Amino acid sequence: MPDREAMLVIPHRQLSPEALAGLIEEFVTRDGTDSGYTQGSLVENVAMVRRQLDNGQAVVAFDNLTQTCNIVSVETLRENAEEPKFKSS
Repeated sequence: MPDREAMLVIPHRQLSPEALAGLIEEFVTRDGTDSGYTQGSLVENVAMVRRQLDNGQAVVAFDNLTQTCNIVSVETLRENAEEPKFKSS
């Protein structure tokens, strides 16, 4: 599969509420990464990410190569746009 098709952007509203909540919670509690969500409580951090998804500052990205989902800032997405890795679904 070409690199440009390795990453799919999934509209977060297409996920079930349970799947989205689980993804966000896993993202903000993930060990070994610097997500920046360490200042607030779990509830506050989940709400912050949800707002970022709702207002278009972040997106859900599915990596076809690793078969994993992640939450990515739109800024990061734009920075990587020069190297066509992302494909919107």
